[in-house]
Amino acid sequence: MASTEQKMSRMQLTAMVVGGMVGAGIFSLPRTFAAATGPLGAVIAWIVAGTGMYMLARVFQSLAERKPELDAGVFAYAKAGFGDYPGFLSAFGYWISSCIGNVSYWVLIKSTLGAFFPVFGDGNTVVAIVVASIGIWLFHFMILKGVQQAAFINTIVTFAKIIPILVFIVILAFAFRGELFEANLYGGDLTGGIFEQVRATMLVTVFVFIGIEGASVYSRYAKERSDVGRATIMGFIGVTGLMVLVTMLPYAVLQRADIAGMRQPSMAAVLEAVVGHWGAVFVSLGLIVSVLGAYLAWSLICAEVMFTAARTRDMPAVFARENANRVPANALWLTNAIVQLIVITTYWSRDAFALMLNLTSAMSLIPYLFVAAYGFLLSKRGESYQVRPQERGRDLVIAALAIIYTVFMIWAGGLKFILLAAVLYAPGTVLYIWARREQGKPVFAAIDWVILIVVVIGALVGLFGLATGAITI
Repeated sequence: MASTEQKMSRMQLTAMVVGGMVGAGIFSLPRTFAAATGPLGAVIAWIVAGTGMYMLARVFQSLAERKPELDAGVFAYAKAGFGDYPGFLSAFGYWISSCIGNVSYWVLIKSTLGAFFPVFGDGNTVVAIVVASIGIWLFHFMILKGVQQAAFINTIVTFAKIIPILVFIVILAFAFRGELFEANLYGGDLTGGIFEQVRATMLVTVFVFIGIEGASVYSRYAKERSDVGRATIMGFIGVTGLMVLVTMLPYAVLQRADIAGMRQPSMAAVLEAVVGHWGAVFVSLGLIVSVLGAYLAWSLICAEVMFTAARTRDMPAVFARENANRVPANALWLTNAIVQLIVITTYWSRDAFALMLNLTSAMSLIPYLFVAAYGFLLSKRGESYQVRPQERGRDLVIAALAIIYTVFMIWAGGLKFILLAAVLYAPGTVLYIWARREQGKPVFAAIDWVILIVVVIGALVGLFGLATGAITI
């Protein structure tokens, strides 16, 4: 257990949620949505995504209260509900998706600097990769000094990075032009029906909502267990409001096609078009603070997931070791080594930020599906409902809706990212085999072999697609 000094307040847990959600994604929303749809499609997309993610947040809240013994919920819930190998896949998938998400932060920072210093390009030049690499290891050694110190810094940064977003919203609200918003309503010159427009935004909405489970992942540090669920809902509601406004208001100040043609971070370009160059500088500074804060939050979450999986003997025991500051040092070393490797590979990507965004979303959906399914099983069986049994029916409906949402998101993302996810899941199984052999246990049960075969076939198809050019990155 964490020491008393390391316990986190509700405000700090909420800051972990907000800090995880408000990162790279919110600053890229104007262009990303404008390239796919107009205000009508955006409203529908946010209703779908907001409702689905709210249901998922409620599942996290319910499980945090009814299963307080399960720490680092994303991984623990999958294992408790479906067994060791599915639990491992959930932990590994969530961990690797978080690593990829961290790479997207560095790409966007360098792309932001590229607007002022061309040597950084779109965030994947040699200079950009070198600077990102330095940043990775500076953060690494700061986190090694202690979780509580990092959580305190994250809380301060979370408040600081909300300011430029609020300024952006206020300025665009005063510049609102109703006739322009109406002209953009159906997407202007976009082809394709409203359903296809909405579908094109789905992985983006998943990416910007990733982080709602931040408090759940760090549940072992909560001063009060009930704070975990409350922090999840508070953070979700606040950030959702910000994201919807950042998406919708640009349609009332610029033509959709102009927004779609802006470089990332498009939020800076939109404000520059409204108020001049200082707007781009202001938002860019806010973005750098925001993304660095989100990177800090997610570095903590990445290491915590790997550490907890190792502590429950579902990852190799070497990753369960803590340093003198009670930081899971070996898990942190592996995490940042993977982040470093992926940062280097962005050099060969045509659109590194979009790839990292979509792949992060696709990888995280599998763990989310396990969580929703476990919530459904728990309420269906009536397990843990000796207290407040009247909530069972409500929780069953909420979990069912969360399952439908995550399955729809996986389908909407498309086959490409399912196959790329399999390419990452398959080699990760080596860590599971290593852990099982350490304990002298049988590696796979009968159902696990079926899951493994599906994963391996998906990985082979994905690799074939990459080799033949059918799948491009």
